Amino acid sequence: MTTQADTLRNKVAIVGVGESDIGKVPGMSGLGLNAQAARRALDDAGLKVSDIDGVLTAYSFTEPYFMLGTVLCEYLGLKPRYNASLVVGGATPAVMLKHAAEAIASGQCHTVLVCAGENRASGQSRDQAVAALMAVGHPYFERPYGPSIPGFYAMIARRHMEEFGTTEEQMAMVAVTSRDHALLHPNAHMKKPLTLDQVMSSKPIADPLKMLDCCLLSDAGGAFIVTSAERARDLRSRPAYLAGIGEFHTHEHIMCAPSLTHFGARESGEAAYRMAGVGPSDIDVAQLYDCFSIVPIIELEELGFCGRGEGGAYYQEGHARIGGKMPVNTHGGMLSHAHAGAAGGLFGIVEAVRQLRGGLGSRQVEGAEVALVHNEGGILSSHCTLILTKDTI
Repeated sequence: MTTQADTLRNKVAIVGVGESDIGKVPGMSGLGLNAQAARRALDDAGLKVSDIDGVLTAYSFTEPYFMLGTVLCEYLGLKPRYNASLVVGGATPAVMLKHAAEAIASGQCHTVLVCAGENRASGQSRDQAVAALMAVGHPYFERPYGPSIPGFYAMIARRHMEEFGTTEEQMAMVAVTSRDHALLHPNAHMKKPLTLDQVMSSKPIADPLKMLDCCLLSDAGGAFIVTSAERARDLRSRPAYLAGIGEFHTHEHIMCAPSLTHFGARESGEAAYRMAGVGPSDIDVAQLYDCFSIVPIIELEELGFCGRGEGGAYYQEGHARIGGKMPVNTHGGMLSHAHAGAAGGLFGIVEAVRQLRGGLGSRQVEGAEVALVHNEGGILSSHCTLILTKDTI
């Protein structure tokens, strides 16, 4: 019997990556940011627009289009034979990679452009951004009580603190570590150093989360290009091979979550490890979704990089730093590099590819050959884990 591991492992590679200008870019629409990132990914791969026969993109809160995928194709002058827009929250970029791999492996297309991005910093007013944060939860049983996305994640953080002893200082170290890494990235949104005291004294948002425990709102777009492993060897840039990928979904609304301390990252991670034939100890660098500081702590635990309740100490003891045991979010993550809708998780994929290629100077993880990326969507609802390698394994 043919398994998913037989059909996907080492079958495709990411051959081009790109990111738009990041921060506040008032002269650029969400479509423009996507197009700029796509152009840079094409240049990175040494490909032309006419070489693309598949396009996958995400959703947008700032663009007034229902069929965003076809609108983006129209904008770029593409006429693909494979095209879709996906909505799996923050897990969308990794899930799009899985769809692209499956489409290429099944012969539906041969070269897929994947992109996401929005102008959330300049394309929304503060009131609109807050309204978007409030438009979550079950429409009948949660939303009438006025919950917000930070409020839901604060519930998760508080439960983790109560059950495992995780501290606010440990969560603050996630933000500090991410900022230190972002300062090494030339295109990161955040440019100023950050101290533990600054995080701890920042404005309360939803107890125990403070302003600097929360991700950015950026104007940003990111893109990557996927093709077959055979074709990848003939293109301009060094490919990053897809060794394993897995997804898992547990709930949509937090009232239906089976637990507030265990989510689906363990299952998606196990599927990715199994396909790749590796384990947590084989990973050299990880890019973990970090919409709030508690999230990568939980993901470290569920993905097997430390024991249950040990994720906070992992950061506090410096293991997540470049030069540490297993560096996390070497680009700065969504807390300090950029966050603009689904682009936040996509930048983790871009950074993983760049780490495997090498040559990043002080941001480079020495000897990086195997990278893990984890995206999550909703309120830790949907999970997708992928493993990329420098060479086929």
